[in-house]
Amino acid sequence: MNILPRDKQVEAISALCEGVSIRATARLTGADRGTVMNLGVVVGRGCAALHDTLMRDLRVNRVELDELWSFVGKKQKQVREGDPAEFGDQYVFVALAGAAKAIVSYRVGKRDAPNTRRFVNDVRERVIGAPEISSDAFRAYPLAVERAFGAECSFGTIDKTFAIDAVPEAARRYSPGHVVAVARKVHLGDPENISTSYVERQNLTLRMQQRRFTRLTNAFSKKLENHMAAVALYVAHYNFCRVHEALRITPAMQLGVTDHIWTIGELVEAALAGVLPARTPEPPLGYAPFTVIDGGRK
Repeated sequence: MNILPRDKQVEAISALCEGVSIRATARLTGADRGTVMNLGVVVGRGCAALHDTLMRDLRVNRVELDELWSFVGKKQKQVREGDPAEFGDQYVFVALAGAAKAIVSYRVGKRDAPNTRRFVNDVRERVIGAPEISSDAFRAYPLAVERAFGAECSFGTIDKTFAIDAVPEAARRYSPGHVVAVARKVHLGDPENISTSYVERQNLTLRMQQRRFTRLTNAFSKKLENHMAAVALYVAHYNFCRVHEALRITPAMQLGVTDHIWTIGELVEAALAGVLPARTPEPPLGYAPFTVIDGGRK
């Protein structure tokens, strides 16, 4: 990878964090497209290490769980025999602190029971106490939450039913349907507020801030590694650099993880410093984990 000056690195990462595509970032910064892509991957890996190290021992009263659809390489219906295992649907599992608006945990992988269990177990490792947890009606959540938290939580699910309107095909496919019924179910304890509104709103922010998540474009991820790095970069920027309008500070400050608003320069410096996580994150199925080379992450 060609080495960019630090100011150019910060400029490129700033553009990527604001939803600018890799090609557009290369044009704006005057850097090679491949250099920008490689920089995003390296910084993303460092951001994953930062999150794993810093976002721990969190006191959170409410946690909302949700999954955001995306794909790698091609959409699931286009996947053929012989294609790489990483091709097709890849979901981003997100655990959001209800009051602090911080992303407590995240995971990229298939929307199945094994990945759900690993995701919920990671939430348990990061959160102190007995939080109130809400999720959608995905069937893998109740068992995963019960096994990870036991009686140390209150847990409920919300199931929304959408109407099928008699509208043109394009509008039906790319516009949200009308909610005609909402069913809430208590699974553990006595949750006071079963809702996923905050985390669903956060999903919109992710789609706006990361170009590869924007619908109806050719900016989708071609490799799972790049996809994971983009998510890690987004999460670190969201938690440490981006001031939340309602909080007037960053989510990480609200949780007491840091005492100031990070600049993009600070984030890049920390990510490229080779900060190693306290433990090795368990990767999604079909993904090769990072390796430690010369004291850094590669």
